[in-house]
Amino acid sequence: MPYQITLEEKTAQPTIAIRTRAAVENLPQVLGKAFGDIMNYLTEIGVQLAGAPYVGYFNMDMQDLDIEIGFPVAQAIAGKDHIQASEIPAGKQVSCLHTGPYNKVDSAYNAMMEWVPANGYTATGVSYEFYLNDPEQTPESELLTKIVFPLK
Repeated sequence: MPYQITLEEKTAQPTIAIRTRAAVENLPQVLGKAFGDIMNYLTEIGVQLAGAPYVGYFNMDMQDLDIEIGFPVAQAIAGKDHIQASEIPAGKQVSCLHTGPYNKVDSAYNAMMEWVPANGYTATGVSYEFYLNDPEQTPESELLTKIVFPLK
């Protein structure tokens, strides 16, 4: 599948998130609980979302993923308990849109990992996945995932 890769300069994006570790096979349960906890908190304090839910991946150890699960917000807000204020850092980034099942995003990652050095850039090693539609209401073949690599 050919991917359209976009290079952008972005400002910092405030988020509200949960940082945790999980094995890849446990992600559906871990993400579901975290997104639910954050949504309940945002409803409790009356804050609206400023973008799609995301997961930041800080390593690629499939048995012990270091992840941040969250939502963009318009301005920094205080966290509560395990829910913390965070941000997606400012700077250059590349992104592409993957259409299809979440377990098939590796083709998009591979395309981006080829594009970055071929165009003279270096990735930071962190990646973000933004989930642009709801997997409970969208056929798997139509799921939209925006993948973002911050650049050094």
